[in-house]
Amino acid sequence: MPCTLGRMNDWPQAWSDDNRGNRYGRGSASAQPEGARVMRQVRRGQAAPPGQGYGGVPPQPSYVNGQGHGGYHNDSGYDDGYDSGYNTGQVYGGGGDGGGGRGTREPRPAPNWRRRIKVTSITLVTLLLVTTVATYFWADSKLNREVDLSKVIERPEAGEGTNYLIVGSDSRAGMSAEEKKKLHTGSAEGKRTDSMMILHTGSNGPTLISLPRDSNVTIPSFKGSDSGKLYQGTGRQVKLNAAYAEDGPELLVRTVEANTGLHIDHYVEIGFAGFANIVDSVGGVEIDIPQDIKDSKSGADFKKGKQTLNGEEALAFVRTRYALAGSDLDRTKNQQKFLSALANQVATPGTVLNPFKLYPTMGAGLDSLIVDKDMGLYDLASMFWAMKGVSGGEGTSMNMPISGNSANGNLQWDTAKVKQLVEQLKNDETVTVSSK
Repeated sequence: MPCTLGRMNDWPQAWSDDNRGNRYGRGSASAQPEGARVMRQVRRGQAAPPGQGYGGVPPQPSYVNGQGHGGYHNDSGYDDGYDSGYNTGQVYGGGGDGGGGRGTREPRPAPNWRRRIKVTSITLVTLLLVTTVATYFWADSKLNREVDLSKVIERPEAGEGTNYLIVGSDSRAGMSAEEKKKLHTGSAEGKRTDSMMILHTGSNGPTLISLPRDSNVTIPSFKGSDSGKLYQGTGRQVKLNAAYAEDGPELLVRTVEANTGLHIDHYVEIGFAGFANIVDSVGGVEIDIPQDIKDSKSGADFKKGKQTLNGEEALAFVRTRYALAGSDLDRTKNQQKFLSALANQVATPGTVLNPFKLYPTMGAGLDSLIVDKDMGLYDLASMFWAMKGVSGGEGTSMNMPISGNSANGNLQWDTAKVKQLVEQLKNDETVTVSSK
């Protein structure tokens, strides 16, 4: 009996073998649980010092009073505070240096701003390019290329620079009776030229020259624009605007070239309604009117000073002649002044960079313009920029030099001055000729 009691006292609280079950293993005479000698830990590290674990396995918790936790008790009874990790969930790699547990994720890489800026820039440039190309083809399709300058015969040799013949006609095509009344255009059939100008562009700045409609000219030999029939010149002298009324733009170009010796490269024409629409599309044009003007025929009624004219008012201003002391000569000066101001208004960033202004302006202008078959958008843009230059003081504006009245009462050009002027334009020289 004492032997049995001594054996039972080897276990905590005098447990018997039958009470141990499978928890500590059978047949062991050691007070230390068997699992501490055979179970390997997941945690790896440096080998344990001698006497502290089997094969480098970290020390296991002691089982004091039947409890499976607490510090490790070595032979001396010292508790080193070791935690196996079972209670904290770190046995299978939860945290620690270089651990990377389940709850962690790789840090997001910093945004590549250089790449983002590059992609955004390429997208914007592509969008701008597509829009520009689409706008070009849209605008090009709206040009009315009706004038065929190849029908003009016996043309003078082309010189340096580019020469545009710009015509304002009194065409009432497409206008209702109410519009004719509102714009004071009357109801005359057909169309005549209300203003004519030569714009020369070159390396010495633009030159804008008005050709008074009452200028005395000789109708030269020409081919009919529709029939192709040759009409021999007879020396017949008429007002310049009669050439347009007789056979249209082709005869007008032929007459200007024959009477000046200057080659015309491009032709541009605009009617009453188109002119008023362009002015309205840009929100009106500011101009300084030099004197009070009242003319019942054109509908003009203006006070002296700076003011912004809408389409109706602008048309009245450029058509006024009877209220001016110099009649047609003063009117051509007003026409030059206003067209330059209009070009300056169209070419501003507020119009060019604003699609809500640009497209209506282009639509109104291109729909109402009649140009020659060789006119392109680049040529048209160059013309507007040159007229803007005249307005900005970079060029010259003048009337064709006049020497007086001819025998038939028409305005007679000063032959010597006209010849000198034409030579300077042909050679793209600075114009020194004056109108007087």
